[in-house]
Amino acid sequence: MHRSVPLDPETLLSAYAQGAFPMADRDGAIRWYTADPRGLFPLKNFHIPHTLRQTVNQRKFEVRINHDFEGTMRACADQRRDGTWINETLIAAYLRLHHLGFAHSVECYLKGALAGGLYGVSLGAAFFGESMFHRHANASKVALVHLVDRLRERDYELLDTQASTPHLRQFGCVDIDAEEYLKLLRKALQRKCVFA
Repeated sequence: MHRSVPLDPETLLSAYAQGAFPMADRDGAIRWYTADPRGLFPLKNFHIPHTLRQTVNQRKFEVRINHDFEGTMRACADQRRDGTWINETLIAAYLRLHHLGFAHSVECYLKGALAGGLYGVSLGAAFFGESMFHRHANASKVALVHLVDRLRERDYELLDTQASTPHLRQFGCVDIDAEEYLKLLRKALQRKCVFA
């Protein structure tokens, strides 16, 4: 039998401050992970592809912040067909962080229904993106554009994606080594930014 790690808010925030994040494995146990190289978005160089910029400008989606954090997180879990890394224990833990003002969601609605979005954790001047989902084409991408806009407006320094993927690299996501990441993280944690 595997023992899961403690997920009280203090432990979670301490882990994020050290570059670690929790994930549920297939056996249901929750373990801490780090990434090397680490994926992040340089906020000043975030790239919006032309067709996505057109979609954003059309205002097809209504964007809301923290309107349905739990629904957004559950939709992210549902989108992961293999059933890994987001389970009920994690949902409960991030809901506690959300109620304390550390976890946030950016949501896109189409005709009043949740169409896509993302969630993550805000600590200091760093935002740790956790997961995103879409039920309609481009909804999660529009949420990402709005997230970056909000982080820029509020003077955040770091948008952590844990790992880069081909999907994220089209927006300018880059890999940096873990040592460099921790330097940037320590610097970002010296300042306080307010997400919502």
